[in-house]
Amino acid sequence: MAAAETSPFRVVHTVCSHDCPDSCAVLVTVDANGNAVKVQGDPSQPVTQGFLCGKVAKYLDRVYSPQRILYPLKRKAGVAKGPLKRGEEHEAFERVSWDEALSSIAGKLQQISDEFGPESILPYSYAGTIGVLGFGSMDRRFFHRLGGSQLDRTICSEAGGVAWNLVYGKKLGTPTEDYKLAKLIVAWGANIHGNNVHLWPMVEQARRNGARLIVIDPYKTRTAALADWHIAIRPGTDAALALGMMHVILREGLEDRAYIAEMTHGFEPLAERVREYTPERVAAWTGMKAGEIEQLAREYTTTRPAALRMNYGVQRSENGGTAVRAIAMLPALTGAWKYRGGGGSLSTSGAFAWNKRELERMDLALDSPLGRPARTVNMSQLGQALTELGQGRDANVEDGPAVQALFVYNSNPGAVAPNQNAVLKGMARPDLFTVVHDLFFNDTTDYADYVLPATTFLEHTDIQGAYGHYFVQLSQQAIEPPGEARSNVWLFGQMAQYMDFTETCFRDTEEQLIRQALAVGLDGRSKNAGMEHISLEDLREQGHIPLAFHRDPKGSPFLPFASGKLATPSGKIEFYSETLARKGKDALPGFLPPAESRWSEGAKRFPLEFLGRKADNYMNSTFANLDGHRKMEARTSQRLEMHPTDAKAREIADGDNVRVWNDRGEIVLTALVDGSVPEGVVAGRMDWAKFNDGGATLNALTSERLTDIGAGATFYSVLVEVAKA
Repeated sequence: MAAAETSPFRVVHTVCSHDCPDSCAVLVTVDANGNAVKVQGDPSQPVTQGFLCGKVAKYLDRVYSPQRILYPLKRKAGVAKGPLKRGEEHEAFERVSWDEALSSIAGKLQQISDEFGPESILPYSYAGTIGVLGFGSMDRRFFHRLGGSQLDRTICSEAGGVAWNLVYGKKLGTPTEDYKLAKLIVAWGANIHGNNVHLWPMVEQARRNGARLIVIDPYKTRTAALADWHIAIRPGTDAALALGMMHVILREGLEDRAYIAEMTHGFEPLAERVREYTPERVAAWTGMKAGEIEQLAREYTTTRPAALRMNYGVQRSENGGTAVRAIAMLPALTGAWKYRGGGGSLSTSGAFAWNKRELERMDLALDSPLGRPARTVNMSQLGQALTELGQGRDANVEDGPAVQALFVYNSNPGAVAPNQNAVLKGMARPDLFTVVHDLFFNDTTDYADYVLPATTFLEHTDIQGAYGHYFVQLSQQAIEPPGEARSNVWLFGQMAQYMDFTETCFRDTEEQLIRQALAVGLDGRSKNAGMEHISLEDLREQGHIPLAFHRDPKGSPFLPFASGKLATPSGKIEFYSETLARKGKDALPGFLPPAESRWSEGAKRFPLEFLGRKADNYMNSTFANLDGHRKMEARTSQRLEMHPTDAKAREIADGDNVRVWNDRGEIVLTALVDGSVPEGVVAGRMDWAKFNDGGATLNALTSERLTDIGAGATFYSVLVEVAKA
């Protein structure tokens, strides 16, 4: 017999489902006892290229962590909700069976629905998994049928996504593999080396062939430290810089007039608008020199091909949507989309036309007690939702009954939601019934009535696209879940049955849901646009299949906005947005300083601009509890990075404990006085409150103010003051 047939090991194709553009193909080696013994990147996947990031390379530490929650847990009688120290959580909960947990939760949700109305039940989830089924399928069906409030999932990418679509109509971009052909790469708010690591080999290959890398970021990221030119602009001034570049481009006649005439709408009013954004005026906002703005504009315009990699950090300021719109217009102004290796990207997710109508079944809302779709609550204003809804106050969320039940999965709002003190105040309400489905005790489970054990991507089957490449991938279950951990699909299917929902869709299996996501026809192949050549059987065999337009690398290159009609109202790239004009908003990009910035009245009391950054070795709040990942993050964990001038003015030395505060809250960190931030800016990294002696995260400082477009979170429009603790 062949060696492969006699081997005690088998290799299973899975897909990393964490919130990252790379969506890596992961090969899991499983031994004869059913244990995963190795994870590695799939060398046959053109973007994964056989390697994994430092976070997922250690993934078995997460899968087999002794800290994992393995059984359903119920809060012990008499134990109040509130922060628990790491390792003490089990003292607050007792083990129960799945039957007892589901029966009790279903009964409580029914009681709340009957007494207060189903809209008093709020789901809260985001991208703890970006697998199609795990992110949004059976859970959406359940809450639609229940009549629970809908969640506007804006916390991460909505502002940028809406803004990009206002310009281009669909989230498409330069293929990852084509960046190696660029002669200039501009990473704008994109820490490629830290958070998009599988693009980095393409950047390095381009540089070996003579390309330059320019990084625009207020913080000296890993990528900025390796750049040919790091431009450390002031936080929230990205739109001003983009408009200043446009001013120079048009003043010097560097635009592509033929491309503009064929492919764009609203050039004349844009040209008029940018006349006021002179390099001198823009320099005063951004902290750059006027000559640097001119140099950047000329280099970007005259180098071909030029690729612009923008990431979502750009949109997390108050005027972040406008910033994304303005930056996104640059490759349209220069005709960069015409050249392979040129153009740019924010997200490729618009290429994946999943059959969400069938997956999510909004029609089930008509069978709910409401008989209609429920109200929508913005997840970026969870604090307001938990403390102000139903109280007759002026809240920036749709009114209705107070939230009486919170069902959390795929997220850790106790750590990641803005205005943390308001969020925790709401979650601490004795009358709020809270269920959390997760793998570990975290800042949110401390406030739960029930904690339910969840699975990793090795322990369930799912299908996945990406927002950084163009491959459809099947993630096959590699191992059995430990203990009694269960997937999102299983949990919400069971919840529906315990709620006595009779619709057969709540009994759909993972395979049935995948076929629905693919819209499989009678021939076994997908009916989704761009996926017509894909079948589930092919995915099982191959693991990953490129979308139709990206199938043949020897054929015509994919140039997403080089020609043809676009999905915008005008059918063209829109410099001027009639959609915004009809809403009474500025149809053209412009720059207004954020309400919390060095130009605002609040800067008199809180003169430092605060950047609450993602940790390089965590995935938002995921991995933060694992010792190996914490060691990788040790240098900057629980540190406040300061410019020497700001530290000296406050008599702060490197290593001092410092108090960082504003009117919303405070946090105590340790000063790290280095060159990572410009003068007037301080930065900290996301972590759990459990690991801070003061029991707070950076989000004790952030507000629930929303972005100008897309109603997203404004994590990077924050003013603080700092003093030695």
